[in-house]
Amino acid sequence: MYSSVAHLARANPFNAPHLQLVHDGLAGPRSCPAGITAPPRRSRNLAAAAVEEYSCEFGSAKYYALCGFGGVLSCGLTHTAVVPLDLVKCRMQVDPQKYKGIFNGFSVTLKEDGFRGLAKGWAPTFIGYSMQGLCKFGFYEVFKVLYSNMLGEENTYLWRTSLYLAASASAEFFADIALAPMEAAKVRIQTQPGYANTLRDVVPKMYKEEGLNAFYKGVAPLWMRQIPYTMMKFACFERTVEALYKFVVPKPRSECTKAEQLVVTFVAGYIAGVFCAIVSHPADSVVSVLNKEKGSTASQVLQRLGFKGVWKGLFARIIMIGTLTALQWFIYDSVKVYFRLPRPPPPEMPESLKKKLGLTQ
Repeated sequence: MYSSVAHLARANPFNAPHLQLVHDGLAGPRSCPAGITAPPRRSRNLAAAAVEEYSCEFGSAKYYALCGFGGVLSCGLTHTAVVPLDLVKCRMQVDPQKYKGIFNGFSVTLKEDGFRGLAKGWAPTFIGYSMQGLCKFGFYEVFKVLYSNMLGEENTYLWRTSLYLAASASAEFFADIALAPMEAAKVRIQTQPGYANTLRDVVPKMYKEEGLNAFYKGVAPLWMRQIPYTMMKFACFERTVEALYKFVVPKPRSECTKAEQLVVTFVAGYIAGVFCAIVSHPADSVVSVLNKEKGSTASQVLQRLGFKGVWKGLFARIIMIGTLTALQWFIYDSVKVYFRLPRPPPPEMPESLKKKLGLTQ
């Protein structure tokens, strides 16, 4: 058991390429005892296996479109499902004196607004996060292929964690621009009782008072929250899946059933989600307060909240984001399975790199 934990620790996503090769036993000719040939490893083909098995070719326009559709379902449905928890979390952030904890927050909300009040903000949540999911997952696949082609096969393998981080950050930049207007409307509905109760009421009212700035003033704090969150979400997920198949799952992914593969996806997604929540929570607190107030800037809100203030509502966010992230990856992977999209296996060292290191004849 302890040796497995040690292996997982050494295989963390932030290992440098050389250290990763040493850990894999592939750093040089001396990785195998004299007279013993290294066991053959299956090469990874990013273009996926036989095209006829799939509904489209890897990297085609149809592939990216269906990945974007998977993102719409995974983000839109899951965020809408946890609107009550999100509402209480936002209210704890902007009014901690009134909403003292997650259970107290639910109690106060139910007393004042009833069960219907827990669904406030569902419409902008569904629309906004559907648009975000389209860009997040769709553009991630685009940028991952684009940057991989720029790096080449060998560097893609050696620097794969950096590739995941760069591709996810690039995708989230555009995803947040799509999300910002609906996020601003959602927070205004949820945190200002009496201001507006529906999307069709809040949008014209916000535009009349502050113009377009009302919808985009929170985009910079959104980048602060979402880009680190998404970088952790994708990089941690990709490397956790790789580690699970290498150290935990007793057989290669190619021998696992689709159901078994989706279980691995869910577990890796939940692990990634916990880290995502912690990394992005301070910026999330700033966004919640900023979208509630008029005329404030992100730096002013951050200074006023202080170190303790930005961590209010963290427990609720860990529950919400951990569950959300796991379900999002599960839904996204299920969409790929349903539409028979290419799903490349965990990365393996290219044959050309093996030859350079003297690992093949």
